[in-house]
Parts: sequence; structure tokens; C-alpha cells
Amino acid sequence: MSSPSSFSDDGAAARGLPVVRLKPKAEARAIRHGFPWVYADELVMDRRTGNIAPGALAVLEDGERRALGLVTVNVKSKIVARMIDRDPAAVVDEAWFAARLTRALELRERLFEAPFYRLVHAEADGLPGVVIDRFGDVAVVQPNAAWADMLLEPLVAALRAVTGVTTVVKNGTGRARGLEGLAEETAVLCGGVDAPVPVPMNGAVYMADVTGGQKTGLFYDQRPNHAFAARLARGARVLDVFTHVGGFALAALAGGAEQALAVDASAPALALAEAGARATGVAERFSTRQGDAFAVLEALGGEGARFDLVICDPPAFAPAKPALEAGLRAYERIARLAAPLVAPGGYLVLCSCSHAADLAAFRNASARGIGRGGRRGQLLHTGFAGPDHPMLPQLAESGYLKSLFFRLD
Repeated sequence: MSSPSSFSDDGAAARGLPVVRLKPKAEARAIRHGFPWVYADELVMDRRTGNIAPGALAVLEDGERRALGLVTVNVKSKIVARMIDRDPAAVVDEAWFAARLTRALELRERLFEAPFYRLVHAEADGLPGVVIDRFGDVAVVQPNAAWADMLLEPLVAALRAVTGVTTVVKNGTGRARGLEGLAEETAVLCGGVDAPVPVPMNGAVYMADVTGGQKTGLFYDQRPNHAFAARLARGARVLDVFTHVGGFALAALAGGAEQALAVDASAPALALAEAGARATGVAERFSTRQGDAFAVLEALGGEGARFDLVICDPPAFAPAKPALEAGLRAYERIARLAAPLVAPGGYLVLCSCSHAADLAAFRNASARGIGRGGRRGQLLHTGFAGPDHPMLPQLAESGYLKSLFFRLD
């Protein structure tokens, strides 16, 4: 097999692959050191490149015409090329997918006793733009990049062969697909599922709606943070805002919380949370309140409500840099409204899944909000996503989740 340095345009042509090239002044060093993306302003956008079908494979060269690897191309996206193999002669077929999935599975099977986890975390697992969450015999695939949409059939075939799952759901919704110019679509590709899937985690049971729920139906990334919060929850009155299908509340009750109030704007999500509380055996200590989180926090403050543990785990307020300033104001407001609800000596957990808001910016916004809420606190612990959501060190966006645990005076 040819090495990247010896691969030529002729080799790409022999396989019917186009060649795309970095601009002469574009920095190839980052690509060589593992950065997986090429932006539109870094690539020579001639007629041949512009005519490449979205999602097609191509060989990426630097400005000196030296091959850097195999990429997928989508000229409709700001991320115009994604590195999928450092070997420009690689053949992306079912066997190629099986090798990537086997490597991902080996890690998860070492980490978890039961098959409930994120199996593929996009670039960090060598499948750019692809997310796969596993719920026992059910897998939900999010093909958030054009190339994965094109090659979904061999991907799913490899997934079934490697893991043995019998049902595969395509969840083609979300902001990322829009940025790729892809249509929204959710479909059961094989097998069948006609009810929420029960998921055991941290001593609780969660109900995942894998065909109609938010994202893949459940957020595995908070698993270690749920567990840490549960340690603080013994005998506590707990408030879980933005609970989704039970989130922190069910883990807290499984950990011995006296009672938990779960807040969310979605009635279907709260219904799943209630089903999870029944399955966990904690329904008598679990209650819900539907409504806008900011409004509910204000109302609880007006009612004089106090809790020993308050958790706020909102959606991404700053999904991209243009929204950063507004997002940080929203995080500060959440902290300001939540802090007065914490009983003296109690705990406040504030979370962000916005990759555009780095840890320092989020921590500062949270501290300002706590201060504006009339409280002082010590930061006990900073949590991140679980190990089934690995980071690609060269890609800051792959490390998005931050959870701050404060003890308030």
C-alpha cells in the first residue's frame, strides 16, 4: 500500500477519486498533527472542487501537492472537508466501518457491564459527524455529515455485524444536519421498536424514546455527574431543572434523596420521567412541574421554596461563537435565579453543553450569577462528559460538557 507521501493524483484518479488541495498559505501542520477539519477558506475552490457531490470522498493534498489523507467533501458546509483516514489509499466499505466500530466497542465493553452507552462519538472515534448511542439491542444513529448519509447502508451493516443489535434507528434531526444542507428524517432502518426503551443507569431506570424523543432519546454524557450529585443527595430535597426524562432527579432518588421535583418544558419528557420513577420504585418521592425553566425558577423563588440540592442542566445556550455573549448572560441568569433556592449549606449544580463557552467563561458567568443571587459558594467539583464521550485532543469542540458543583453558604 502506498504511503501518504508517495500517493499521487494518478493513484486517486485510478480509483475515481477527486483531489482537493489546501491553499498555498493554508496551515497544513494542524492537519498533520491530527486536526480533522478543513474550512472553506482554506481550500482551493476551483470548478472541479465545486462540482464534487456533497459527501463524496477525495484525497486531500497540501500546497506542495503532498497527500495528507482521505477526506469527505461538502462544499455546502463551512467545514468543507473532514479527515476520515490518514491513508489516502483507504477503501471506505463495510470492512472499514467494522474496524472503526470494533475499536469503539472494545472501549465501551471495558467501561460498562451492560450495553447502554454512546458507542460512537463522532471525530473522537474516527467517524466524523457520526453519533451512535446504544440501548441494549437497539442502536440510534445520527448521521450528521453528508458522507455518513451517503454511506449509511454499509455503516449499518457493519454496526449490526459488530454489535449484534437487532434494531437500528436513524435520527436525522438537529442543527448539525442543517449546517450540512441535509434534510431532517427519522426512520427505523431495521428491526422494530414500539415503546420507550428502559435504560438502567446509576441505580435508576430511564425511559428512552428512541424514535420521537430529543436527540437519541437519552443523554449518556451526564452519567458520572449524575453519580456525583447522587452522593450529595442522601436525605436531601432535590430540584432538577431541565430534567428531560428524569436526568439528575432519578439518580438522586436512587441515591437516597428524600424527594425530588423535576422541571421541564416538555410534557412528553416529563411523562417519560414519571414512567422512569415508577420503574425505579421511587414514584412516591418524585413530582414534576411543567413550564419554562426561567419562569418556574422565578415562581419557586416567590413561593419561598428551598432545596438542599438544585441542579440546572439547560440546552446549549451558546451553540456557536456568534451566540456566546447571549449564552453567557443566560447561564448567569440561571445561576442568579437558582442560587436563592438553595438552603444554607446546600448544593448548586450548574451545567453547560455549549462548546463555544469554554470552562473559564462558563465558570465566571456562574460565579457572577451566584453572587447576584445574594449567595457565596465554594466550587467543590468540576465534571465533564463520561468516557464513552471521548475527546479528540486536537478538536476543542469534542469537549463540550461542563458541570460545576458548588456548596453555598
